[in-house]
Amino acid sequence: MSDKDFEHVPVLFNECMEQLAIKPDGIYVDCTAGGGGHSRGILERLSSKGTLISLDKDDSALRTCLKSSREYEGKNWIIVKSDFSEIDYVIGSMKIGPVDGILADLGVSSHQIDTPERGFSYVNDGPLDMRMDEQQILTAATVVNSYSEQELERIFRDYGEERFSGRIASCIVRDRKTKPFTRTKELADKITEYMPAQGRNEDQHPARRCFQALRIEVNHELSSVEKLLKDGPRCLKPGGRMAVISFHSLEDRIVKEAFRKLESPCTCPRDFPVCVCGKKSLGTVITKKPVTASEDEIKTNSRAHCCKLRVFERNDVYER
Repeated sequence: MSDKDFEHVPVLFNECMEQLAIKPDGIYVDCTAGGGGHSRGILERLSSKGTLISLDKDDSALRTCLKSSREYEGKNWIIVKSDFSEIDYVIGSMKIGPVDGILADLGVSSHQIDTPERGFSYVNDGPLDMRMDEQQILTAATVVNSYSEQELERIFRDYGEERFSGRIASCIVRDRKTKPFTRTKELADKITEYMPAQGRNEDQHPARRCFQALRIEVNHELSSVEKLLKDGPRCLKPGGRMAVISFHSLEDRIVKEAFRKLESPCTCPRDFPVCVCGKKSLGTVITKKPVTASEDEIKTNSRAHCCKLRVFERNDVYER
């Protein structure tokens, strides 16, 4: 599959453009450039005085964006290879000051899932890889074949919310002694085999939760999201907005809680007449309920059915 196939219409495109309230001369960061869909949308709303910084750690995504950049001569589009957890460092190193908006689409791209060689899919056979940054060392094969039974159970339980995590971990450790796992379909078929009947009869593929868990572990996804949510809002100008799209409950809980704490950081007991902890609100959660995809979008893009968009707006005082 070519890098061209990376290009697609991203989920909640119109909603993201609206919620970012893009200023033509503003500075924006697309933390997850992917195929450049959201980035192009931002660029088209910027004047020659605006700036867009697009981050990604996937080389295929970066190549796609670089090709697209030829269409935007006269626009200030900066494309950087970086994990979004390093947003504070990236913005600081450019010495461009605070930004007007930050967008992060936390989902795995269709290109990554649909390219068997990347090893994300439990349907198409490929190497057991799952690295978003193909330069890193840790792969899904390393996790599956070297982690202890207790570590595998924890990953499947905590990152995949898999109720049969102990059973699956035990069976993997038993079977890898005979032959290490190297292929995605081989692992997916074995997980299906390990499942009791009630696990195999669900609407989704029996291996979906375990594959999600392995992907999160390989790419340190949750810790990266937590760091992004810690540093990103403090990179915003007064009135600047941070918009985050999540695709599963683990991510959404992290985003929801992080934004809540930024809005209401006070730790004083509720019966205190006045706040004495001294913690001040950084801003306001714009989306009291998450923005979700319309029925029309879900019909044309099945991935959109589980996505949630939450937005935070920085208050009028800029302090790092």
